[in-house]
Amino acid sequence: MSEKIFDMYAEDYDRWYEEHKEEFMKEVECFRRIVDAPKPWLEIGVGTGRFAYELGIEYGVDPAENMIRFARRRGIISIIGRGEKLPFPDNFFGAVFIIVTICFVENPIAVLKEANRVLRDEGKLYIGLIPRDYPLGQLYLEKASRGHRFYSSAKFYTIDEIIAMLKETGFKITKIAEAGLEPKDFICIEAIKKDIPQRI
Repeated sequence: MSEKIFDMYAEDYDRWYEEHKEEFMKEVECFRRIVDAPKPWLEIGVGTGRFAYELGIEYGVDPAENMIRFARRRGIISIIGRGEKLPFPDNFFGAVFIIVTICFVENPIAVLKEANRVLRDEGKLYIGLIPRDYPLGQLYLEKASRGHRFYSSAKFYTIDEIIAMLKETGFKITKIAEAGLEPKDFICIEAIKKDIPQRI
């Protein structure tokens, strides 16, 4: 399972953000341009808390214990747990963030349904991803094929696949932005909570 890899290499993961500060800050700015939601905020897959710290996200959930330790040191209220079963009540958050995490979860539909559950009515979901069919996604797929410690356990999606999953789980996309990386690109998506369609 991917959390074992993240637990084992938490320090290496966290160091990447220092070594690629320019790219990371472009990704942060991508969110800052579109985020417009009341607090409190939650990040599913908070990792070492890099994005949460920069964006002012108060709460985080992650299954990798060593990652959580980093996030807590950055002042994030961080809980060991999974996106498929969030330890929070219904209608609690104004925004939920899933940043470069959807590709690592076992059941993305279950995670998105949980995000919907813990969001208030008209709450916002923010997703950061590297689309499979973008140049950067192709680069990561190539690294995965060579056994990269993180990417080899990832499943990358296209924007259309993400849109379909959001629609299925009760969200309507309201904004899409690009970070402007080279090779392109990192995508930020804002979606608003709607009712989950009832299956008949």
